[in-house]
Amino acid sequence: MKKIMIITLMTFISLVGCSAGAGEGNIQSVGMLVETTVHDQAWGQKGYKGLLEIKDEYDVDVYFKEGITSQAEVNKAVDELADKGVKIIFGHSSTYGEHFQRIHESFPEIQFIYFNGGFTAENVTSLNFSANAMGFFGGVVAGGMTETNQVGIIAAHEWQPEVEGFFEGVNYENPDADIHLNFVGSWDDKEKALQLYQMMEKTEADVFYPTGDSFSSLIIQEIQDDGNFAIGYVNDQSNLGKNTVLTSTVQNVEVLYIDAMEKAVNGELPGDVIEYDFKENAISMGAFSDQVPDALKEKVQGYIESYKATGKLPYEN
Repeated sequence: MKKIMIITLMTFISLVGCSAGAGEGNIQSVGMLVETTVHDQAWGQKGYKGLLEIKDEYDVDVYFKEGITSQAEVNKAVDELADKGVKIIFGHSSTYGEHFQRIHESFPEIQFIYFNGGFTAENVTSLNFSANAMGFFGGVVAGGMTETNQVGIIAAHEWQPEVEGFFEGVNYENPDADIHLNFVGSWDDKEKALQLYQMMEKTEADVFYPTGDSFSSLIIQEIQDDGNFAIGYVNDQSNLGKNTVLTSTVQNVEVLYIDAMEKAVNGELPGDVIEYDFKENAISMGAFSDQVPDALKEKVQGYIESYKATGKLPYEN
């Protein structure tokens, strides 16, 4: 019988199973570090879902700890997980690549896995979303739906490939549209993100793409109140407003967790960068709002099928 236990002494949350699975790779337990929270309705929640799927499919003990941002916090968390016999640690962010780079040689028995980075080593693997395409398809929807020819992007960071893809998609579908782009500089600064939205709303932008974690759902609520449209991010956010969220660019993080776990069990983690995209079903588009005309839906779905088959976006053909 499975149970949930909180280990308050270590401040880890442990979801304990009978640990009978994952025998091929001698993996009894898996850990996850999260920068913010698993209750953000975005990226953190996706990681938690992936961890639970590992627990259910491989019948292993899983642990996670929230609010791990500094090198010192990572060092302490990894020490505690190692003491519990954890052999796989997911760092649920790109920033963990730098943290793992500093400590991985001290823990050769642990496989470190993180997201969207460039550093790898024998026991460090980066799982990277090829996110340009999902941004492009979201941009096509935005470009086709704007009535003012003003579109806003409220991005967390400049390096996000989905932001560039969205820009390209809007331009491809609607060359007359003006695109307003600003960066929060954080995944979770709700106050700054709200300020940027309010500034963009004054430009008469009527379709927005908020690409953050905890601030994304907040901005969509504001967008709904103002009678504008949004493209959801990471999760299918149609539940936040079926007439507001035109579609969502969805990253199926749980697919990456299960794939990485399978590779680890079989001794096949490459210690390299692994790319995931639409073809692997790691990325998809969320439900379309009834506000989106059938012709535009069919156009986007056709683009996606062509991209899966050829690996090329429409402007690359």
